[in-house]
Amino acid sequence: MNKRNDSVVSRAGPADVETPLKQEKFEVLFGSDVMAETIGSLSIPYIALNPGASYRGLHDSLVNFLGNSAPQMLLCLHEEHAVAIAHGYAKVTGKAMAAVAHSNVGLMHATMAVFNAWCDRMPVLLLGATGPVDAAKRRPWIEWIHTARDQGALVRDYTKWDDQPASAAAAREALLRAAWIADTVPQGPVYVNLDAGLQEAVLDAPLPPIDAARFRPQVSSGASAEQVGDLAALLAKAERPVILAGRASRSTEAWELRVKLAERLQAKVVTDLKIGSTFPTDHPLHCGAPGIYVNQDGRTALAEADVILSLDWVDLGGALDSAFEGGTPGATVVQISLDHTVHNGWSMDHQALPTVDMMIGADPDQVLRPMLAALGEAETPAPGARERKPEADLPELSGPNLMMAHLAAGLKRAVGRRKVSFVHLPLGWDGAFWHFRHPLDFLGSDGGGGIGGGPGIAVGAALALRETDRLPVCIGGDGDFLMGVTALWTAVHYRIPLLYIVANNQSFYNDEVHQERVARMRDRKVENKWIGMRMTDPEIDIAGMGAAQGARGFGPVKTPEDLEAVFAEAVAHVEAGGVAVVDVRTEPGYTPAMVAALNRHAGEKAK
Repeated sequence: MNKRNDSVVSRAGPADVETPLKQEKFEVLFGSDVMAETIGSLSIPYIALNPGASYRGLHDSLVNFLGNSAPQMLLCLHEEHAVAIAHGYAKVTGKAMAAVAHSNVGLMHATMAVFNAWCDRMPVLLLGATGPVDAAKRRPWIEWIHTARDQGALVRDYTKWDDQPASAAAAREALLRAAWIADTVPQGPVYVNLDAGLQEAVLDAPLPPIDAARFRPQVSSGASAEQVGDLAALLAKAERPVILAGRASRSTEAWELRVKLAERLQAKVVTDLKIGSTFPTDHPLHCGAPGIYVNQDGRTALAEADVILSLDWVDLGGALDSAFEGGTPGATVVQISLDHTVHNGWSMDHQALPTVDMMIGADPDQVLRPMLAALGEAETPAPGARERKPEADLPELSGPNLMMAHLAAGLKRAVGRRKVSFVHLPLGWDGAFWHFRHPLDFLGSDGGGGIGGGPGIAVGAALALRETDRLPVCIGGDGDFLMGVTALWTAVHYRIPLLYIVANNQSFYNDEVHQERVARMRDRKVENKWIGMRMTDPEIDIAGMGAAQGARGFGPVKTPEDLEAVFAEAVAHVEAGGVAVVDVRTEPGYTPAMVAALNRHAGEKAK
């Protein structure tokens, strides 16, 4: 088996990699010193960036004024990776990490990652720079083409807030406000554009000190007692309730409350692979296996329900339309969500307008405890011990064709009883392969379907998981990996352990499916679907590309028999503190549930 980069891995962490020389006294203070000091007051441990002259003042202040600590810089090879790393970090912690994009061109690079975080409702504090705004202070040529009149317009339609402050005091306020807005539910990315001239301006006098915590108050996001009472009364009468467990925090407390609510109501529960794990998939009340679309068990449960409780489901309208086949839902539909507060006219990420009989504008996590209190104890308490659903029957590691199920089986054998956090899973993954029993077992998808975001998001999530007892595992497609592979250099450089498995079908297979459908609809040659899709002739050395970033590359693994041994060696490398990239040549294909959903949708379009 082909292996590269066999060198001994350092056990050092990010803080040990780049340590500046200390300076005890600062005779002169600059605008960027205020900015750096404010960022440092936000309890943000890292700031991911790709260097740029537009924020050279801020860069100096982060290193020489703050000492490259709290936040510590994470050098990235692309602005898109910087934002994606912050996105991945937020998926674990629920808190905004900082990233910086250089002027207009850097922000243009970063836009897709910003959109992914927006659709995923994840907080990111994105900083930018422009100018100098004062044209008389611009260097010839370069600072003119890197200055925009309204740079925030590039991302305004998919950020919660943006600003371009005009003084050091205004910059401090903007940064405090931005971090507060980003972390407030519904969360999302924000953007603050810092004038290069302002960064490098000498302060007339230091700004008066402030307590940053007093400018970031907790925002109440619960429901009123009356709303909780009305909902409790409705649910208490329900005979066939169904809970759609949608967007939620990684809080173990909220996880347990969702389980208690389902058990108290004896409600069936549906979960989703577009977002992180929100309910134990081996619980007897869980419907089938989670997927990108609601599976047959879930659709049947919804169709038979008398009350449907949506806890911020990502696509409630689509789920209801699928379950009721375009008809009017027979159940009473309750939506608990604040997502409507960030919908706009530019992006359609708000999905179809759903049928809703009772709307509660609140964070579902904040409603769980008062809801349980209002419901009271059940007349017949649910049994304390839960019978777990059995693991899926995965195939033996043999045969001529390596399928996604083989990949899952080999990995399961290799990791044994280790705690695994899946930071990403591919479209071909079947939710039945692996049960989720903890909020960190699975972190969800990239949010906006922006291919190339997976590696950066995986690195950010692995960074946040670094001090836990969990093994971060990314299983991604080859196209996604190839677009974002250089994000792995940051993981290697800053000693962020990560197991990255590439489910490599050597094709942009999702688009092969589309071309096949178009050919069938038009009665044309289906056999031509591969043209413009296949990544062969020459084959791409996936393991070699990982090794080029400093990771250890394994593969290509082409037979099921080799999987367990290769995965075991890769896991050992990660547990020693390294990054491993494993190229697994999987057969292309989707899960039966996803194929059924695609066929159903195609049939509806044909009608």
